[in-house]
Amino acid sequence: MTGTAHVLTPEVLIIGGGPAGLTAAAHLASRIPGEVLVLERERQAGGIPRHSDHLGYGTRDMRRFVTGPAYARRLVRAAETAGAVIRTQAMVTGWDADGNAEVTCPQGLLSVRAKAVVLATGARERPRAARLIPGDRPAGVYTTGQLQNLVHLHHGVPGHRAVVVGGELVSWSAALTLREAGARTVLMTTRYPSPESYAAFSIGGKLALRVPVATRTRVVRVIGRPGVEAVEIENLDSGARRIVACDTVVFTGDWIPDHELARLAGIELDPRTRGPLTDAALRTSRPGTFAAGNLLHPVDTADIAALDGRHVAAQVAAWLAGHRPDPQAVRIRARNPFRWVAPGLLRPGDPPPSRRRLLLWSEELVRAPRVTAIQDRQVIGSRRLPWPASPGRVFRVPWSVVDSADPARGEVTIGLDRS
Repeated sequence: MTGTAHVLTPEVLIIGGGPAGLTAAAHLASRIPGEVLVLERERQAGGIPRHSDHLGYGTRDMRRFVTGPAYARRLVRAAETAGAVIRTQAMVTGWDADGNAEVTCPQGLLSVRAKAVVLATGARERPRAARLIPGDRPAGVYTTGQLQNLVHLHHGVPGHRAVVVGGELVSWSAALTLREAGARTVLMTTRYPSPESYAAFSIGGKLALRVPVATRTRVVRVIGRPGVEAVEIENLDSGARRIVACDTVVFTGDWIPDHELARLAGIELDPRTRGPLTDAALRTSRPGTFAAGNLLHPVDTADIAALDGRHVAAQVAAWLAGHRPDPQAVRIRARNPFRWVAPGLLRPGDPPPSRRRLLLWSEELVRAPRVTAIQDRQVIGSRRLPWPASPGRVFRVPWSVVDSADPARGEVTIGLDRS
């Protein structure tokens, strides 16, 4: 960092002012004597819900059913009422040699020296370029976040005929935003045999929004200059291709955690989630640094991220009170059809994770899954679950399947019993 930086010394630094960070701040500020500082790079705190202007937020954490902006305002108000300090337009750019956060903000340069740090930087959708979709490079191509920012914050108009790529919850959120902007979603495409979203959303979306869904398809080309004119889609089973006329394309889902600060800090990353590797207490490999929310499990709903924030607050408070973890830890790994599992470490003496759930991501639809945990070639836990494992949304497994894991017997793998 060049120039002279003003030094701040909060008890806890929280990087990220979305649901996880703000909820952690609210619960920490009310239980520790020192300052809790939240740094948010946007002009306003609240995270993604701030520009998701539709109902569906706050169900699990607030027992409410509100719009995204209303939910974001409640989160900010709760953190500030508890005594947390929120600085917006504050970009953490890295760490100095002593591990202090280097920050750029309108007031100048800051160096933040905290006794504990919570990384709550969330996740983002991969844009078209990262998905390697060939064709022209016209205007009118968005991610869901870019679309919602344009429509809800800047009151812009994207176009009139849109193709939404993906069938996740966020894909239907994009379709709702398009409708609000006066655009019609002429097609939703997904490479899976059925839409990844919950059936209630998919069926409701098809009926209420009249959106046709093309399963087992992919976009192979974007067409148009200077604006979008059409996309070419391919059926993955037959190889047949067709052109769909549109003036807007929205790439949804395909999430990746915002892990740059974790990586710069030398924190060990989980190669599957690409977020920090944590135990059930949400500790990272860097002592005194924790992580929470969709940085760890890209991507879950906002209220689940908020409950992560509530969970991590108790663990940070324990750290500040002098509690230190058992150095022994057992790795938890996912096997097919699961891409990843979070948390990735099981440590003796730790509490169960938030909501007593392991979180996994499935690459295929399994309607009546029997989940098994195996350690040292022996099944240590098995559970038939009444909810499906489905691509495009987090699959939740009771923590009890790993309760009997022995730290001396090596790693645990989570998979399905297909017998």
